[in-house]
Amino acid sequence: MPTISEDTAMSQRGSQSSASDPDSHFEQLMVNMLDERDRLLDTLRETQESLALAQQHLQDVIYDRDSLQRQLSSALPQQLKLVILKSASKSLLPNKED
Repeated sequence: MPTISEDTAMSQRGSQSSASDPDSHFEQLMVNMLDERDRLLDTLRETQESLALAQQHLQDVIYDRDSLQRQLSSALPQQLKLVILKSASKSLLPNKED
């Protein structure tokens, strides 16, 4: 039959080994959290780069749109004048079919 001191030593060893399990579980949890943080930071960087490229593309498109709008605005009145003049000249000229 084991003595009391052996009983105490066995229970202490058992509690020490069970205490190391939560420690190792905690360490593994911390490692997993750090890995996940690194993955999230990489994703954030990639998303920020993608956003910056999209914003630059948007600025380019806005510039092109404004440029085309200016060209259209300056050309459209001239085109309308020509259409009006052609229309007016047709109505003022005698009809050739008569």
